[in-house]
Amino acid sequence: MSPASSERAGSPMPGEPVDLAAPALAGIRRLSALDTVRARIGLAVDLGLLKPGERLPPAADIAAALDVGEITVRRALVSLCADGVLRRVRGRTGGTLVESAPATGVVSEIAAYQESAAEVHRLIDHRVLLECGVAHLATLRADAGHIAALTDVVGQMDAVKDWADFHALDERFHVLVAEATGLAGAVPEYQKVLQDLYQFYLPYPVEYLRESNGEHRELVESLSARDPRAAVDVARRHVEILHTTMFVGLV
Repeated sequence: MSPASSERAGSPMPGEPVDLAAPALAGIRRLSALDTVRARIGLAVDLGLLKPGERLPPAADIAAALDVGEITVRRALVSLCADGVLRRVRGRTGGTLVESAPATGVVSEIAAYQESAAEVHRLIDHRVLLECGVAHLATLRADAGHIAALTDVVGQMDAVKDWADFHALDERFHVLVAEATGLAGAVPEYQKVLQDLYQFYLPYPVEYLRESNGEHRELVESLSARDPRAAVDVARRHVEILHTTMFVGLV
């Protein structure tokens, strides 16, 4: 990790003990499910990740990606339309779109996410520790079935149409890598860290997500080649980049 990364607020300095327990997500605990949908979509629009005029996925797909109920998503979209962030177009070719000139800075719930920046950086660091260990063991223990399953998921991610479809496949890929370690008890702990971090993920352009999927492909190739050094390097790069590509590095 770079010196600048180690100096972030809340991150341990060289020589300090590292706390392996995942940080509590205090900043967003006070938000309702509706609030979190408003915050994540509103922040994605503010940051330009969702472009003016861009069509959002169906409500059911958004609900699955953000792990909330479909009714909650529909209510959030209606409220964001009222705020001037989104607009609703009726008809067979309609749907919910980002406004052509969306209002920005109007979704107050975004503040809770911004206040959680230090927690997010610690979660990313925590995941780096786990990801590197998982990649190392998976390289030593993955069999042909694991490689085939991972290759299939990578192919599916290449074909997705939007960020909502990508999200579930991304989680599936990383859980499969953890399962390939053969340490059944490690999978729930690893999945907990994933899910904690996923609470802060925003909608991203699908082009960026496909580029990220290239690192998934590199990891599968490293597992197949039984090259633990390459696998750990890919895993580290894949997670450390989140310090700059998640909203905490974009605001």
